Amino acid sequence: MTGPLATTPCTLPLVEVCITEFDLACLPATGAVFDRLLTLHPAQVVVDLSGCRHIDAAAIGLLLDVHRRLARADGVLTVRNPNPRIRRILHTARLDQILPVVDTASSSSCTPTTGQEPTSTPPALVAHGRAAVRAPH
Repeated sequence: MTGPLATTPCTLPLVEVCITEFDLACLPATGAVFDRLLTLHPAQVVVDLSGCRHIDAAAIGLLLDVHRRLARADGVLTVRNPNPRIRRILHTARLDQILPVVDTASSSSCTPTTGQEPTSTPPALVAHGRAAVRAPH
């Protein structure tokens, strides 16, 4: 007789991922980023789509996979700041009924990475990570 699967406790409160392109062409790179960040056992992953213009079925499938993997470890996946077109796609796919889709002030949106740390310091007890994903051209 086997017992319930043991879940690994969350070790990182929050990871933010800014995605600018999210379709089949960039899925291997994006999937690799998610695979790596899930090894950190985050409590919450926020996927910021403020800089993304398009999302396809393959990307929605990846979001669902990440959601399932996080949920097994009591983590939460949130989609932040999708444009109106992507919001409609997420609604049509009923993804907005499975995971939170939120809009926030533009100050927390993705900004291009410049190699410099953000000027505002996060609270001392919050670990904060960012990963920008861009498809190779």
